[in-house]
Amino acid sequence: MLMNGKKIALIAHNAKKDEICMFAQEHKEFLSQHLLIGTEGTARIISEKTGLNVIPLDHGPDGGDIRLANKVLDGEILVLFFFIDMETPFGHEVDISSLIRICVIKDVPIALNNQTAHLIVKSLKKS
Repeated sequence: MLMNGKKIALIAHNAKKDEICMFAQEHKEFLSQHLLIGTEGTARIISEKTGLNVIPLDHGPDGGDIRLANKVLDGEILVLFFFIDMETPFGHEVDISSLIRICVIKDVPIALNNQTAHLIVKSLKKS
């Protein structure tokens, strides 16, 4: 079911790592049919907890979010699942905002929470 060889990106702030792992486990069969990438910490924990192969980029604050934004600009990303912790301020807010903005400009679906992520997977399964 690889869609044009595009990747699914998975990112989560620390307070949301368990939530994205549960999401990935629930949709493991679907996700395993795609190329997966994520920022370093998220990729590692999803791989460890689910057995999915998630290719790690840099840690988000160390440029991982920007590297991912570049992949969106290059047309490599099918969808971005980014489980955001809106209750904690981050020093790299500009990088996060840039990534989200680029997804919007490039018309890449982005899920910022669990419910939206489930709806996107449901939609992709139908297409």
